Amino acid sequence: MQYGAMNFPIKPIADELADIADLGFDYLELTMDPPQAHYTIIRQQMNSILSALASQSMNIICHLPTFVSTADLTDSIREASLLEMFNSLEVAAELGAQKVVLHPGHIGGLGVYVKETALAHANQSLASIIGRAQALGLCVCLENMFPKCRAFFEPPDFVEILQRFPDLKLTLDTGHANIGTRGGRRILEFIEKFGHRIGHLHVSDNFGERDDHIPVGTGTIDFIKIVQALKQCGYDDTATLEIFSEDRRELKKSRDRFDAIFSEA
Repeated sequence: MQYGAMNFPIKPIADELADIADLGFDYLELTMDPPQAHYTIIRQQMNSILSALASQSMNIICHLPTFVSTADLTDSIREASLLEMFNSLEVAAELGAQKVVLHPGHIGGLGVYVKETALAHANQSLASIIGRAQALGLCVCLENMFPKCRAFFEPPDFVEILQRFPDLKLTLDTGHANIGTRGGRRILEFIEKFGHRIGHLHVSDNFGERDDHIPVGTGTIDFIKIVQALKQCGYDDTATLEIFSEDRRELKKSRDRFDAIFSEA
């Protein structure tokens, strides 16, 4: 298993990369969000980022912009969001990203009253982004969301898009899949249905109510069951620890806990 961690995009990329490297992670998952990690900033710092990765023997995975509106009811907002995605994909390709993580469009605003229309926009945007990524030779890992997003949070939500794009992979986010469910039902259902399509993991814990991003073993997620299910389907690839603590040592502790469970399962 390869383990990675995310930069906090309000801080300079160089500082974040150095901190994550010092903790002994295998790769950086670069969140491509402003103010410090917008694709324009990354392009300006391209040589120094590539040099730092090489000197630390680290790989890179890119997380495409989070705070965009690819399912918005307003055409111009969707178009602007897609342009952000396309430009970010080009920069991810220039970085030689191992994979790119993609959030499907969330349904908000007045879209909640015309959900089918908003969902159609989301699917159209997804098709455009995936098509552009694959043309650039990038492996796309589509992330499961949580109930407040009103789409792409239950396993059946992914059947059509995964059938349409046979090379598309799934990012299984343990925290997202635990919200609003009991006993890890949704997480295990994702693994049972799509184990062979999982291409990446986001690992964090919570109590089933919010996306708390707390350390592994401090919430209600049964990681032993999850790891056993992952090993049964043969998963042994990349896992990003999404532990949003001011104390970065919690990242390392969670990685070590998860790795111990994985090794012993």
